[in-house]
Amino acid sequence: MHIGLTGGIACGKSTVADMLVRRGAILIDADRVAREVVEPGSPALADIADRFGGDVLLPDGSLNRKRLGEIVFQDETSRKALEAILHPEIRRRMFGRMASAEADHPDKLVVVDIPLMYESGLEGHFKEIMVVYVPKDIQIKRLKERDGLTAEQAELRLAAQWPIDRKKTLADIVIDNSGSLADTERQLSEFWHAKGLR
Repeated sequence: MHIGLTGGIACGKSTVADMLVRRGAILIDADRVAREVVEPGSPALADIADRFGGDVLLPDGSLNRKRLGEIVFQDETSRKALEAILHPEIRRRMFGRMASAEADHPDKLVVVDIPLMYESGLEGHFKEIMVVYVPKDIQIKRLKERDGLTAEQAELRLAAQWPIDRKKTLADIVIDNSGSLADTERQLSEFWHAKGLR
């Protein structure tokens, strides 16, 4: 059995993913796969440097994520170009791992964590999608605190994603992560038991 896991930036999706793993779920993390795809020497990293210029590389040849983020979060054309480079290989690896995990562990829940699930049109690959939700004002507050962003920078990050309230309406399962960790755990316990998971 598998589910897709998504949410908005600074909604606490990683916290929820960790909670599910502690319960015995197998996690496939699209962000981790994305980092593998751009390791030094990879074809995708070379394509990124060709498209966006050498200053998106650090002196050691690795990706300068901060610089690339500055470019793509301010320009939709650049963001789309980056996605065209990265997404095919990320998807190939991610869905291959999902199929292997389900085949090797048919009794376990396989959770595929994809931050831009709806934006990328990947929701059709999953029987159910869990959305981790917090209201937009909490997203902005957390982004400013966590990443040291200004309100304007935080708004730009949010503008690059679908509004969290839209994702919430499309979800099969909503985990409201705006309260305490204990409250989030309680919601996950209810989900876990409703699915008959052990």
